[in-house]
Amino acid sequence: MGDKIFKIGKSIIQHGKENDRIYLMKLHKSDLPNVISKLDEMSKKLFYTKIFAKVPSYAKNLFLNNNYIVEAHIPKFYKGKEDAFFMAKYFCKDREAKKNKEKINKVLKTAIQKDSCEKISSLNKEFNYRKARLEDAADMARLYDKVFETYPFPIKDPNYIKETMNENVEYFGIWHKSNIIALASCEIDLKNSNVEMTDFATLPEYRGNKFALFLLNKMEQCMRRNGIKTAYTIARSISYSMNITFSKLGYIYTGTLTKNTNISGDLETMNVWYKSLNEEGKDMEFVI
Repeated sequence: MGDKIFKIGKSIIQHGKENDRIYLMKLHKSDLPNVISKLDEMSKKLFYTKIFAKVPSYAKNLFLNNNYIVEAHIPKFYKGKEDAFFMAKYFCKDREAKKNKEKINKVLKTAIQKDSCEKISSLNKEFNYRKARLEDAADMARLYDKVFETYPFPIKDPNYIKETMNENVEYFGIWHKSNIIALASCEIDLKNSNVEMTDFATLPEYRGNKFALFLLNKMEQCMRRNGIKTAYTIARSISYSMNITFSKLGYIYTGTLTKNTNISGDLETMNVWYKSLNEEGKDMEFVI
């Protein structure tokens, strides 16, 4: 059973035992300051070990004064103007303790040192790229089920995929013949002009072809055409491929979320990367 999404007042949260946390996804100003104590009460009642909150800069000090810490920061996140802070409150020393520190630092250092490159975009003729459609949902869910043992959102459920498609998520994929072999998505916050580049998955037998890099580039182009100002991602900190992918396309590392997300059966520490899509310049193109 995946974590549930619902509202406290007008603020949107996700919570559940799978991620063992509460995630304040969207804070509504009218819920301050009471939402902070309500999150505390809920966490203690349900024995969660972490609250993860994404909040605008105007709320930062209120959360700091209630024992939250800043784990990451994205400038001009809201409408290309106001900053966002990714904040955390821990209720367990073990949850707060960092593991794999050496590997996380090595992955990050390697990713940051990677140079961007510009080449002509091309997929091998045996592969086909397009935006996913509602009728693809069952095949998409099967791909995600093959790639991820666990995931923070129920993307293995075709009904959930259809629901998100009808709301604020656009999926992009690569097909080999009639089979989906790689996917990613744009979770769009149109009101605040930002987008999360997420849900990257490639079947094991097709890895090494830089499909994530290709998809990210195409997704950026699409979001830029739609007037989105800021793109970001929350990537597994021990994944060389994903961190390098975002670094290569000019994303900036901005912080690390400790034991934040249950992916592939374990609580993973995640890196936050962001990029302004507002800036002038050519889209990067890659030969695949």
